[in-house]
Amino acid sequence: MLSDKIKLTAKDILEKEFKTSFRGYSQEDVDKFLDYVIKDYEVFHQEIEELQQENLHLKRQADDVTKRPSQPAAGNTNFDILKRISNLEKHVFGSKLFD
Repeated sequence: MLSDKIKLTAKDILEKEFKTSFRGYSQEDVDKFLDYVIKDYEVFHQEIEELQQENLHLKRQADDVTKRPSQPAAGNTNFDILKRISNLEKHVFGSKLFD
């Protein structure tokens, strides 16, 4: 599962503390960047959740379709088609054809 492979959460990033040194990075710049990372992380997490739900829904639909027994179309056998054609011919051409 994907969630088992992800090492950080948005909360982990938010709560990360960095050691400071005399010549270190600007804490404000690091915080701003981490805020962007957190927002992206949350969007990615939400997108993954939605896609997993959609995937599950589609798998269920596919299972339902494959489990249904296939049924021949009702009334569409050759005999039924020929009978319909015969009835139409009688109606259109009248009894002239069958005298």
